[in-house]
Amino acid sequence: MKPLQIILLIALAGLTGCATQSSLESTRNDVDAVRTRLNTVERNLGGIRNESREGIGTIEKNVKSDVDAVRKLSADIQATIDSTKTDMQVVNGRVDDLAISIKKPTEDLARYREDADKRIVALEDRIIRLQSTLDDLTKKMSDLAKPKEAAPTPESVYTKGLEIFKSGDMPAARDVFSKFLEQYPQHDLAANAHYWIGETYYSEKNYEPAILAFQEVIKNYPLKDKVPAAMLKQAMAFQAIGDLKSARYVLKKLEEVFPKSDEAIKAKELLKGIK
Repeated sequence: MKPLQIILLIALAGLTGCATQSSLESTRNDVDAVRTRLNTVERNLGGIRNESREGIGTIEKNVKSDVDAVRKLSADIQATIDSTKTDMQVVNGRVDDLAISIKKPTEDLARYREDADKRIVALEDRIIRLQSTLDDLTKKMSDLAKPKEAAPTPESVYTKGLEIFKSGDMPAARDVFSKFLEQYPQHDLAANAHYWIGETYYSEKNYEPAILAFQEVIKNYPLKDKVPAAMLKQAMAFQAIGDLKSARYVLKKLEEVFPKSDEAIKAKELLKGIK
């Protein structure tokens, strides 16, 4: 049996019978004992709050390396909350018993009851704050448990664009390659990104934007491997819109600058069909 329960039972036993002056004095003493116990609970709870705050400070500094310690602190706080709730229920119940046992309530008892109610409210407030602290700790542990996504690399963004292109979603692929160029304009794959933007337009038979995209490769990246492919596709786009003069010019330039490339062989074949 807890000390608080023993004290309250003694107070209850002393209050039975007639409410004489001596019994009233005894009642005051017993209620003072209850009040003292409440003060003790309050101090203990204050100590618990301080310990919780110190624990929180430590966790914030070492949360990544000491998750187990955070879990233990959370369990301790939860146990403290449960114990405090139990004590509060016992105190509240005993005060109710004292009020029932005294048929003629006195002014002192009413005052003590009011004081006890205030302290109970204070205890509830402290419990709410402790619960909030526990919720914060739980959230931090949950955040630590979540796997962190790796930051996208230029290569991963470019590869994503290619995968979308192969799936046939040309607007989405073009959007990815355009964002790649915005974020990494000087990257080695920038010429390739321009080329695939041209390919998305060409696949949609939107030939004029395709011609401009291929020109970006030809003009700004003359030493890149994608230049022959860009020239071939640009010539094909000119042919598609009926600009045969420009198509012949680009194909002949391709044969002249990159005579050993596979694209030059295809250019030669295309020139045979352009009159």
